[in-house]
Amino acid sequence: MRHRWDVSPAEAVCIQHALRECVVVQPLERPARTVGGLDVHRDRGAVAVLSLPDLRWLGGAVARCPVSFPYIPGLLAFREVPAMLAAIAPLDVLPDLFLCDGQGLAHPRRFGLACHLGVLTGRPTVGCAKSWLRGQHAAVAHPESAPAREPGLERGQTADLVDGGQVVGVVLRTQANVRPVYVSVGHLIDLSDAIRVVLACTPRYRLPEPVRLAHRMAREGINTV
Repeated sequence: MRHRWDVSPAEAVCIQHALRECVVVQPLERPARTVGGLDVHRDRGAVAVLSLPDLRWLGGAVARCPVSFPYIPGLLAFREVPAMLAAIAPLDVLPDLFLCDGQGLAHPRRFGLACHLGVLTGRPTVGCAKSWLRGQHAAVAHPESAPAREPGLERGQTADLVDGGQVVGVVLRTQANVRPVYVSVGHLIDLSDAIRVVLACTPRYRLPEPVRLAHRMAREGINTV
């Protein structure tokens, strides 16, 4: 499934609304044995492929892709997904799952970067963002008026991320006493599996290892780490 990228912001919003109908939320059909972390730095996209659960380096790629779409909150996919797809293209075999530095369903139109990439690649995809975009940290799934709540300070603690009375993700503590990350479903996975994947990819650091490596590759323009 493909679409044009040289579109106006209004056209981009229409594309998000249309493709949102393609998102599938479901448990993983089988355990992921490989994970591809993705990140973009300026005009370079990178993918780092690691094994699960031991996080061994299996390979990766970096690709340049001109960026023309303006930076608009909620439309980050139109700046970064083309570079991600360019980095993925040389891979001989796609990883079982993609992990993105960005939002999935925790998005104003329930179609963040991770959803966009998942629908275009047909692969299970998880959004693991460093910062908040949408929703309130709540202790329960319904009252939008519930007080904001941080997860507990221990690794693995979560707080629901609620928007419009719907749980759209979680605030997840990946390491004890460090700032949490924002995890949401992208495509072909459910939230419970998404949390498990992110925790499996963060044995030492706050951010998932595949994404950390992809960020370094994109920043330095290198294909290996």
